[in-house]
Amino acid sequence: MPSWARDLINLYESNASNQFILFGNVNDQQLIPTETSYRIGSLNEFLVRVLLARFDVVLSYDVGNGIRVEKGGEVFSSWPEIKQSPTQSLPSAPRPAIEKLTHYLRYVSNLARLNRGSTQVAVIVRSADLVTPMLGGGNDPDVNAMAVLLRDWASDSLLTTHSLASFLIAENLNDLHPLVAGNPRATQLKIALPSAEDLQTALSLWQSAYPRSLKEYSGKYEALAAQLSGTTLGAIESSLKRSEHVSEPLNAAGLVRLKKQLVEKDCNGLIEFLESARTLEDVSGLEKVKTWLRQDIQLWQNNDVAALPKGYLICGPVGTGKTYLVECLAGEAGVPVVKLKNFRDKWVGSTEGNLEKIFRLLQALGRCYVFIDEADQALGRRDAGQNDSGLSGRIYSMIAEEMGSSSNRGKIVWVLASSRPDLIEVDLKRPGRVDTKIPLFPTTTPRESLDLLRALLKRRNLQLPDEEAQQLEASMPTLLTPGAAEALSVKIYRVARTGGCSVVEAVRESLTDYQNPVPLDVLETQIRLAAREASDLDFVPECFRIK
Repeated sequence: MPSWARDLINLYESNASNQFILFGNVNDQQLIPTETSYRIGSLNEFLVRVLLARFDVVLSYDVGNGIRVEKGGEVFSSWPEIKQSPTQSLPSAPRPAIEKLTHYLRYVSNLARLNRGSTQVAVIVRSADLVTPMLGGGNDPDVNAMAVLLRDWASDSLLTTHSLASFLIAENLNDLHPLVAGNPRATQLKIALPSAEDLQTALSLWQSAYPRSLKEYSGKYEALAAQLSGTTLGAIESSLKRSEHVSEPLNAAGLVRLKKQLVEKDCNGLIEFLESARTLEDVSGLEKVKTWLRQDIQLWQNNDVAALPKGYLICGPVGTGKTYLVECLAGEAGVPVVKLKNFRDKWVGSTEGNLEKIFRLLQALGRCYVFIDEADQALGRRDAGQNDSGLSGRIYSMIAEEMGSSSNRGKIVWVLASSRPDLIEVDLKRPGRVDTKIPLFPTTTPRESLDLLRALLKRRNLQLPDEEAQQLEASMPTLLTPGAAEALSVKIYRVARTGGCSVVEAVRESLTDYQNPVPLDVLETQIRLAAREASDLDFVPECFRIK
């Protein structure tokens, strides 16, 4: 039994709860225990055939199929309302259906009170967020009425003293009407993405169905399962079916690409996997920063997480290579980088639901970096006024809770990047959420600018010999960021290729009347902010240190 199912059984058998809100990975296939092993089926099948095997009547409802009798049709048909109108179909519209189900639950409860028989009844409401949605629910009398009825299933003494159980299934808890999701009498149970052990079991069950797809692993699925963690059983089986059809066995070379595709598809574009073949060796300068990061990576690889930071804040003026440093860090550590894309949505409750889905994925991935670019805009604020109906504050609260979770240390490392770290809430930057703050700065001397420009020109097969480079050093600008140097190197390449001149002449021409793309006052302000945020003064060049 999965842990959520064991908890559910204990809560029901102890009479602690009879209504369960199942959320999370509810639309995926599940491992269903049998007498000797497992088989793979839907969550509905798991509930009906395993958890509710001893119940007399099991009813289900969703807005597409209406009320269905999953089990105990003969017992249900003895209900006088059904006997009197045997040809009348059960209602499918939400409010009449919920009212009909409530009526039946009260009927069997009244029979039990009168000692006229006891019938164990369970009701499964699939896609409960479409029945009592968060979106616009407070303005719809029908939705509010159904929310009250669903609450009654868990709090009405007539119902709770009888052998009744109800299951409300929704992918995201935040998509449910607050009267339902916030019911203190209901128990919220999260169904997580399959663990590596679950994936290993599923792969062994699939080996006979997809022998060509799994040919290269010959029943040894531990490593394959670990690599596929964070994906759903349904997505993996779909890929196996395709591979089997085209006779392309899974192999190590294609697994990274496959996992990236599966996870991004399951998350509907909310996240992006950053792939990087770079390492910290590709970062020019920043020796003290690189030493610190390599020490952290070594602690992580040795499972010594006591001193491992929960998060980094990488700050500095625009164009200083914050995203590039993250890519190099990921390549050095050999763990995936998950970049949060635009998870905000204009619909009420959708943004919170998107974050729920993202957090479930992160917890299932195992070790990973979570990269949030432009963090000052993405993370929300504790109090953003009334302009966004409190959305920014709710985002802030959810992310702050997830970043501060002690269970994530050693599993998830948050990486925030911003050129305006002063706009990020102080609580999000505190130790315990962001332990290490790394500032990045533009060049401080003409020599640093020259070395940076030569490295970028070399990538374009433009060589500057040492003697000629020394002649150019005096004319090099300072406060040159990698982004600005990249733009300058492109200009030099263009001049050299179109003007028929030497590299040295192209550099001199390009430096004539050179103007930094970022206004000087903006650049200096962002430098001061980055220097102020640094968690260690060794990261800050002497000329930028605040006196």
